[in-house]
Amino acid sequence: MDPARVRSIVLVLHGGQARSPTTVRRRTQLSYLRMVPFARLLHRRDGGRGPSVRILRYRYRGWDEPELHPVQDARWALTQLRTRHPGAAIALLGHSMGGRAALRVADHPAVTAVCALAPWTVDDEPVRQLAGRSVLIAHGDREHVTDPRLSFRFAVRAKQVTSRVCRFEVLGDGHAMLRRAHDWSEVATRFVEAELGLREPDPLIEDAMRRPA
Repeated sequence: MDPARVRSIVLVLHGGQARSPTTVRRRTQLSYLRMVPFARLLHRRDGGRGPSVRILRYRYRGWDEPELHPVQDARWALTQLRTRHPGAAIALLGHSMGGRAALRVADHPAVTAVCALAPWTVDDEPVRQLAGRSVLIAHGDREHVTDPRLSFRFAVRAKQVTSRVCRFEVLGDGHAMLRRAHDWSEVATRFVEAELGLREPDPLIEDAMRRPA
């Protein structure tokens, strides 16, 4: 695809671990492989005329405070994409640790929206970087890896800096997003495509955006 023709991009951020010095291998790391279907679905939508999709492979598996390697890598990727495709709008789609990384780098000037699936958040997670962005958070009610209560509290705090925040519970599913894979994929793709101007806004998502925190 001609770089000059790219008008919208989805950067996909996979999960990881709290601490790990090991490198990410695409063929064996399940957290990376889990996001491949999302990327393929977005790429194939509208007969392949959807957004340009990129999956970022981190240098290391760990979040690794205080280095925050996934945040560094995501910022690097955003800078590269903006250089290659100036003017393109970018939406972030992250799962677990990747959801946390996506929320952290939302202040990049090319980012318009963040979709965080089962994100790993903490009570002191910053929200100021979300000002002016659209944010969708989804969490399963059978989650045992990340805490849905923390993502709910995060969404409430985020509503103080941007009106366009919504959160969905996916009933009967957990961290792997496998039992109701279609529902996870649909809410993510409908949100991302609408925020990139590739489809009409989904009424259910827009209604959730209008609800008070």
